[in-house]
Amino acid sequence: MLTNMSSRSLTFIFIFILLSLYTRTRAGNIKCVEGERHALLTFKQGLIDEHNHLSSWGNEDGKRDCCKWRGVRCSNVTGQVIRLNLQVTNDYADNYMPLRGNISSSLLELQHLNYLDLSCNDFEGKQIPDYIGSLKNLLHLNLSWAGFDGKIPYQLGNLSRLQSLDLSDNDGMYADKLEWLSHLSSLRLLRLNSIGLADAFDWLQVVSELPSLRELQLGSCNLPSIISSSISFKNSSTSLTQLHLYDNDLSNSSIYPWLSNFSSSLVDLDLSSNKLLGPIPDYVFTNMTSLLHLDLGHNQIVGPLESFRNLCSLKTLSLNNNSLTGQLPQLFFYLSLNNKVSDGCSKHTLETLLLDDNILSGSLPDFTLFSSLRELQIKGNKLNGSFPKSFGQLSHLTILELDNNNLGGSIPDLSGFVSLKRLSIPHNLLNGTLPKSIGKLSKLEFLDVSSNALEGNLPNSIGNLSKLWFFDASSNDLEGTITEAYMSNLSRLSYFDLSSSLLTLNFKDGWVPPFQLEIILMRDCKVGPHFPKWLQTQRIFSRLDISNARISDTIPDWFWDLSPKLDLLNISHNHISGVLPDLTLKFPEIHGIDLSYNNFEGSIPLVPPTVAYLILSKNKFSGSISFLCGITGEYFSHLDLSDNQLSGSLPNCSIRWQRLNLLNLANNNISGKIPNSVGSGCNMLSLHLRNNSLVGELPSSLSYCRQLKVLDLGHNKFSGKIPAWIGDSLSDLAVLSLRSNQFHGVLPIPLCNLAKLQVLDLSLNNITGAIPKCLANLTSMSQKEISDHATSISYPYQVGLFYGLEETFYQDHALLLWKGVDSFYKNTLALLESIDLSSNKLSGDIPEAITSLVGLISLNLSRNTLTGPIPPKLGQFSSLNSLDLSKNLLTGKIPGSFSELNSLGVLDLSNNKLSGKIPLNTKLQSFDAPAYMGNPELCGPPLQNKCPEEEPAQNAAIPLHDDKEGFAVDGLYVSIFLGFFVGFWGVCGSLMLNRSWRIAYFNFVGDMKDKLYVFVAVNKANLQRQLAS
Repeated sequence: MLTNMSSRSLTFIFIFILLSLYTRTRAGNIKCVEGERHALLTFKQGLIDEHNHLSSWGNEDGKRDCCKWRGVRCSNVTGQVIRLNLQVTNDYADNYMPLRGNISSSLLELQHLNYLDLSCNDFEGKQIPDYIGSLKNLLHLNLSWAGFDGKIPYQLGNLSRLQSLDLSDNDGMYADKLEWLSHLSSLRLLRLNSIGLADAFDWLQVVSELPSLRELQLGSCNLPSIISSSISFKNSSTSLTQLHLYDNDLSNSSIYPWLSNFSSSLVDLDLSSNKLLGPIPDYVFTNMTSLLHLDLGHNQIVGPLESFRNLCSLKTLSLNNNSLTGQLPQLFFYLSLNNKVSDGCSKHTLETLLLDDNILSGSLPDFTLFSSLRELQIKGNKLNGSFPKSFGQLSHLTILELDNNNLGGSIPDLSGFVSLKRLSIPHNLLNGTLPKSIGKLSKLEFLDVSSNALEGNLPNSIGNLSKLWFFDASSNDLEGTITEAYMSNLSRLSYFDLSSSLLTLNFKDGWVPPFQLEIILMRDCKVGPHFPKWLQTQRIFSRLDISNARISDTIPDWFWDLSPKLDLLNISHNHISGVLPDLTLKFPEIHGIDLSYNNFEGSIPLVPPTVAYLILSKNKFSGSISFLCGITGEYFSHLDLSDNQLSGSLPNCSIRWQRLNLLNLANNNISGKIPNSVGSGCNMLSLHLRNNSLVGELPSSLSYCRQLKVLDLGHNKFSGKIPAWIGDSLSDLAVLSLRSNQFHGVLPIPLCNLAKLQVLDLSLNNITGAIPKCLANLTSMSQKEISDHATSISYPYQVGLFYGLEETFYQDHALLLWKGVDSFYKNTLALLESIDLSSNKLSGDIPEAITSLVGLISLNLSRNTLTGPIPPKLGQFSSLNSLDLSKNLLTGKIPGSFSELNSLGVLDLSNNKLSGKIPLNTKLQSFDAPAYMGNPELCGPPLQNKCPEEEPAQNAAIPLHDDKEGFAVDGLYVSIFLGFFVGFWGVCGSLMLNRSWRIAYFNFVGDMKDKLYVFVAVNKANLQRQLAS
C-alpha cells in the first residue's frame, strides 16, 4: 500500500516537472501580438517622455518584442498584453520627470488587459477618457496622482470585473453621483482620496452595498454629512477591514451611528481631521475588537476614553490635536483597563500612542507598563510634573517625544530603553545635568534637549553615541569646555546645535572631525578668539551660525571655498575683519547672509540672485550701492546696510524687488533724491533712510507702499510739505519719523487717519499752524494697554533647513529722543506711544482733543510758540513718563491734576508764562528747579520763589520772640491736657465709685430716651393726619 502511494507521488511530481518545463519553453518562444505592439507604439506617440522612461519601446532590432518593454507584461500562453504598469516614482529627486501628454484610444486594442497603472504621472488637467470603461477585462485600475481633472466618467461602471480602483489625489476631479459604483460588485479596494464628492449624497448608500469591499478610502473628499434616516443598519460590506474618512468635516451625529454597525472585521480606521466633538459614545467601538489602527487626530474630542476598553488588539492610537483634558495618568489607566480582563489588554498590544497638542496635565506615568510600546508622543500639552524617578525595562521603545510641556525635575536614567532611537524633550523646565547614562543608548540617532534649564557641562559619554546624527542642546544654562574627545566617535553627526549656552569649544588646531556637518549652530558659544580651523574640514554644511562667538580675527581665505551648498550664513556680532569676495561665485545657492556688527571693509560685491535677506549693518563697507541692481531674486525680502560708509545715490532699479519687506540704509552718506521706482510694486513693511544726505520732496510713488509699518526718514534734507498721502494711503503705519528735515507748511489733516500710529516724530522742521484737533483719531495712542502681547515689531521670513523650512523674525527698531538722548528701541518698540512735535513753529492752544490720547508715554511739544493754558486733563495720562512743554508761550497755572502723574520721569515746563503755585506733590517736587525756571510768576518748591500766602505776617506793634512764643504754645497744650483729665475723671470717676449716683444717672438717661421717642411718634402721627386731610 505504502509502495503504491509512493509510486503515485513520484508520478505526479514527474508530470508537474514536465509541464513546468513545457510552459517555460513555450513562454520563451511567445512574443507579443503584432496588433497590440502597434497599439502600444501609438499610445507612446501620444505621450511626452522627457526622461526616456519608454526608451525600450520601439521598432528597432532588439526592441520588437513588446513583452520585454518596460512596464509591459504578456500572457505566457497567448502572448497578449495583460498588464501595463507605467507608474513613475520619484526616483530621480530634482530630475523627476513624469509622463505627460494624451492617453490614446489605441489602448482599446488591448482587450485582454487586466491591470492598468498610470499613476504618479502628469496628464495636465485632462479628463479620464471614457473609453477606459471599455476595457472590460480590467481587474485593477490605478490612475492616482496623475494630474487628471474634471468629472469621473460614469463609463467606469462598465468594468464589472474590477477588483481594485484607485483614482485618489487628482485634486481637480469630482463626481456628483456614485451610482455607477454599484455595478462593481467584485470591488475589493476603492480609493477616491481628494476627489470632490460634495454633491455625491448617495455615497453612503452606494459603498454600503458593495458586498466584497475590504478597503475604502474617501479622505479629503468634502463628503456631505450623513443623514440619520439614510443610515443602513444592514451593511452588506461585512468584510470591510480598512476605512479612511479623514478630512471631511463629518460630525458626531452623522458618523458614530453608522460606525457602530461594523462587525469585528475592521482593522484600520482613520477619522482624523473631522468635526468630532466631545466624548466618544461607549457604543461606537463595542464590536471593533479586531481594530489594530485607530486615528482620531485633529478633532475636538474630550475624555474620558472608557470606550477604548474593548480594543484588545489595538496597536496604533492617534489622538493628537484634540481637546483632551485631565491628568495623563488617568488616560493611561483607561487604556490599560478592560471590562473582562483584569490586567487590561491594549496594555500588552499598544505600539504607537500619539497624544500631541492636547491639554493634558499631571506628571509622566511609568509607561513601561505598556510592554509593547514603540512610539510615544505627548508634545504640546501641559504636563507639569516630572519624570518617574526610575523606569522599568522597555526594550521596544524607539521614539519618545515630550516637547513643549512644563515638565520639571531632572532627566532620569533612561538606559533601560535599549532600542531608543529618538529622544526629544525640548521646551520644558528640566534642570540638573544631562545624565551620563545617556551614553548607554547605543542606538540613539536623534537627541533634542534644547530650551530647558540644564546646567553644567555635557557628559563625555555623549561621545559613545556613534549613530547620533541630530544633537540639539541649545538654549540651556550649560557651561564648561567641549574638546575633540567628546566628538571623536560621532561619525554620523549632521545637525549640531549648542546655541545660547556658555559652552567653550576648544579643539586642537590639527583636529580632523570624523563627521561632515550639514547644520552648524554655535551662537553665543565661546569659539574665538581665532577663527575655528576645524571648519576647514567641513565641506557640505548648508547652515552656519557662529554669531556672538567672541571671534576677533581676520576671516581666512579658505572659508569662502568651503561649501558651495551654503544656504544660511550668520557670523554677526563678532570682531571679524576682511574683504568680501564675489559671493555669486562662492555661494551660488545662498538664501541668507548676516555679517552685521563686525569690521568688514571695502566695497560690497555682487550677491547671488537666490538671496532672500542680506544684513551687513554695523561694518565699514564703503563705495556705492549700485550692486543692488544685480539682486534679481524673486524671494529677496530683507536688506539692511545701515551704519556703514556707503555713498552715492539710490539706484533706480528697486522695481525688481517685488517681495522686499525691509530696506534699511540708515546712517550712511547716501545723497540725491528717492527714485520713483522705490514705491513701484511695493510690498515693504519697513523703510529706514535716516541720517543720510537725501534731498527733495517725498515721491508720491511711496504711497503704493500700503503695508508700511515703520517709515523713518529723519535727519536728511527733505523739503516741501508733509504729503497728505501718508495719512490717506499708509493706514498700517505704527512708526512715522520725519524729524530733522526741512519740511514746512501746516500738518496735513489726513495724518489723523493713522489709527494704528504709535510713534509720531516730526520734530526739528519748519512746520507752522495749529496742532490739529483730529489727533484724537490716533486711537492706538488712546489705549492704556497694548491689545496683544507683542513687545516688538517684527517681520517673519522663512529660512531653509535640510529637513524643511523654519520661520524666523527680523525685529524692527526706531531711534527716539528720550530724556534728551537719542535712544534705540527694538525689543520694546511695540510698547512705545509717543508724539514729538518739538522745534517747529506751531502756534495756537494745545487742543483739548489731544488729552484723549491717554496711552501716551512721551509727549514733546517744546520749542514752538504755543499759547493758552495747559489742558487739565493731561493729568489723566497715567502712563506718561516724559512731558516736555518748554520754550513756548503757555499761560495760566500748572493743573492740579499733574499731582496724579505718578509715572512721570521727565518733566520740563521751563521758559513759558506760567503763574501761580506749583501743586504740592512729592512727584512734582522731585524734579529740579530748572524744570520750572523761566516762568517769572511761578512759585513754590522746588523754586526758591515763595508764594504770597507763604510770606510771614508783618506786625511791628507786637514783636514776637521765639523763646516766649514757644513757651506760650507749650503752656496751651499743657492746659488742654489738664482740663480734659480733670473733667473726664471728675464725672466718670464719680459714677464708677458711687453706686446710687450711677443708678440715678442711667435711669435719667433711660427716661429721656423714652420721652424723646414718644415726642417723635406723636408729632409724626399728627403730621400724617394733617397731610391726609
